[in-house]
Amino acid sequence: MMARMTRRGLLGGLVATAGGAAWAGPVATSLRPRLRPGPVATGEMPRLRPDLDTLIARAQLGGVVGVEMRDLETGETLLSNAAGTDLPPASVTKALTSLYALRQLGGAYRFSTRVLATGPIEAGLVQGDLILAGGGDPTLNTDHLAEMTEALAAQGITGISGRLLCWGGALPHIEEIEPGQLDHLGYNPAVSGLNLNFNRVHFQWARAGGDYEITMDARTERYRPDVAMSRVRLSSRSLPVYAYEGPDEWTVARSALGDGGARWLPVRRPALYAGDVFRTLAGGQGLRLPEPVEIDTLPDSGTELLRHDSATLRAILGDMMRYSTNLTAEVCGLAATRARLGRPVGLHTSAAGMSTWLRQTYGIGARFADHSGLSDASRISAADMVKVLAAEGAESDLRPLLKQIPMLDSERQRIEEYPVAVAAKTGTLNFVSTLAGIATAPDGRDYAFAIFTANLDRREAAKRVNDEVPEGSIAWNRRSRRLQQEILQRWGLTRRG
Repeated sequence: MMARMTRRGLLGGLVATAGGAAWAGPVATSLRPRLRPGPVATGEMPRLRPDLDTLIARAQLGGVVGVEMRDLETGETLLSNAAGTDLPPASVTKALTSLYALRQLGGAYRFSTRVLATGPIEAGLVQGDLILAGGGDPTLNTDHLAEMTEALAAQGITGISGRLLCWGGALPHIEEIEPGQLDHLGYNPAVSGLNLNFNRVHFQWARAGGDYEITMDARTERYRPDVAMSRVRLSSRSLPVYAYEGPDEWTVARSALGDGGARWLPVRRPALYAGDVFRTLAGGQGLRLPEPVEIDTLPDSGTELLRHDSATLRAILGDMMRYSTNLTAEVCGLAATRARLGRPVGLHTSAAGMSTWLRQTYGIGARFADHSGLSDASRISAADMVKVLAAEGAESDLRPLLKQIPMLDSERQRIEEYPVAVAAKTGTLNFVSTLAGIATAPDGRDYAFAIFTANLDRREAAKRVNDEVPEGSIAWNRRSRRLQQEILQRWGLTRRG
């Protein structure tokens, strides 16, 4: 069974998360180029063209600003500042994970989710257990499970004599991607070989008289099945707003709810979550199933009743880079390491394996703690990032996955017909902002660049406050994105004509 991914609603909500994409920011009006520049005489430069040191000083970021830009044809370095300093790459990590996954798995690779039966089917009844067996698909959603239950009903199956088993052992179970992040952040879910809806559950509340009506569901555009395995209780405390009581049990401060609202909460037992939703959807098809049970080992015997195959890895990576989905990055990285080593390993071991592969393949000394960039323990320099981007084959693999970054004026409005095209991956953590990719000059020449900014002292201080959006972080990240724009536009002024 083939199905395309449902993007809107599931993926769209992940844009601009703390581990996700960060749009490049505004640029000073005085630096805005003419929209249709004419020829520039030899030696003629714009009157107002601050040098790199001035731009960095003006941004007032503190910490370190690492910059490297290299001509891909000649190998000449055009811009450099603290380029050898290792900094957290944030979601720029996903570009390297994409290369790693493509090399180990191939762009045509697909993840498969199967339904198995341990016994024969007699009079519509499976004589044994029914198994929902994950293959690691990071894009599996409620719509796909609905299609699978419809296919089972079409086979005349109405029930089972045994258990409903859920297996996610194709990849190791990881409680959360980054323990240093706040528990309730939807972009920091668990990872498993059986994932659903990016391992997030939709929590919604609305005032009803003197109390609240609460729903927990696994919604997509087509379905909104209730979820039983994840629950929320209201608390009379004021802070913290969310508290994880585990497993998949939450309390929420009643005073913070207002009249109503909604947010996605992470799921910590994704295989059981998928089984819960599968059971509910099956009931809608007249297929009666018991409550799901998670298993660690897949039985040797079992007849495949049906399967759902994901989109190709290349298509999955394209969406991952566009929406910066952390779960997808971790699954693809873990699957790549499993293929490379011949066995599944844990997240930190897998990230170390990717670091080793990057060193052996590109000769860089980067160190990664995960595959998504959600951890601030990962390190790579701007120079090493450019070295990978400039390597033979890397640019051609990555360019189709990179996002077009518009050049913006001082009011954050797009500069139409800007003469330089920029395709890049962005990354954001509190007090960390990164951008790396390929810039193409009007003459068609390509330049690899990386602009990494990080104030790690302010980040550490902010982490101690335990605030999702610490004081000063929004303004700092906005200034960093503005600096990225100013650097690219200053360079673009010298390449026009």
